[in-house]
Amino acid sequence: MAQVSLKNITKIFPGNIVAVNDVNLGIENKEFVVLVGPSGCGKSTTLRMVAGLEKATEGEIWIGNKLVNEVPPKDRNIAMVFQNYALYPHMTVYENLSFALRLRKFPKSEIDSRVKYAAEILGIKNLFNRKPRELSGGQRQRVAVGRAIVRKPMVFLFDEPLSNLDAKMRVQMRTELNKLHIRLQATMLYVTHDQTEAMTMGNRIVVMKDGLIQQVADPITLYDKPVNKFVAGFIGSPPMNFTDGTIIKKDGKFFFRENGFTVKIVEDMYDKISSYQDREVTFGIRPEDLYDKLFVQEASSDNTVKAVVEIVEPMGAEVFLYINVSNSSLIARVGGHDRPEVGQDLDLVFDMSKAHFFDKDTEKTIV
Repeated sequence: MAQVSLKNITKIFPGNIVAVNDVNLGIENKEFVVLVGPSGCGKSTTLRMVAGLEKATEGEIWIGNKLVNEVPPKDRNIAMVFQNYALYPHMTVYENLSFALRLRKFPKSEIDSRVKYAAEILGIKNLFNRKPRELSGGQRQRVAVGRAIVRKPMVFLFDEPLSNLDAKMRVQMRTELNKLHIRLQATMLYVTHDQTEAMTMGNRIVVMKDGLIQQVADPITLYDKPVNKFVAGFIGSPPMNFTDGTIIKKDGKFFFRENGFTVKIVEDMYDKISSYQDREVTFGIRPEDLYDKLFVQEASSDNTVKAVVEIVEPMGAEVFLYINVSNSSLIARVGGHDRPEVGQDLDLVFDMSKAHFFDKDTEKTIV
């Protein structure tokens, strides 16, 4: 079995710099888990501690049923794919793929069998005689992944492996890695700063900030039910809109009032929002939950506000609108053919059933 378990893991660098702070995480056998967060959040350090390239200051790291804190990287039965591919420039593709096995004195027949198996999966058999300088970025990445596959490790570790590829190749390689996970049924731990990569690849996603885990969940739960403002803003592209205002009550109904507009809160949220009456909160709504009234069959006047289009970004199948609402800037995502002009007035409809509210002080989700 290839479970990975991190128990109260902390990493402190010289100068009392806390890179990872009391992380607890369990990765199940055959699971694809993605660590995501901004630069400096501790995700790569966490991965390197699992690999044995960094030593944990505190806590326990288990791979399978073995405590590996003091086990050298070569004996942890893991394989790591790096951002820069780390291929040997003087070796052919075949030699790069077989190098680790040759070091371990595997029989030639088994080496050849494993190399051809990995090459078949990745579609690189025709590259055996080439050297890294003769390969494209995507081909080099496949060779780096193949070098991990031939070892048949308990756990695959990926440290931002697609960041050096162009946009089209990144999309293609995301698909290839997903297919690889399904085919190998392997345990994979993947690090990226790209939330789109995280959302499209992980069975579960671990969102980190400042060395702390903010939330661990499947992609849809992260998107629909973020536990705090940071997760809500980090997951999603374009990001969630935020604005500060006050919860007010009028005629038995609750409203969110910002300086320039007021919108009605749906009754399903009353239980959790009522204790914030007359208090300041942060209101959040995703770009796809804002609509031009022209394209909505039924729109309550309580949730419709006057707005002005400031910037239009055509994206093909969709358009991003940067909108001014009483000096608040919001982003709306609309269909590719629903394209207003810059400077045009809009009646902007808020889908309040999709609204999020956050405590102004703690930034934790209220509802």
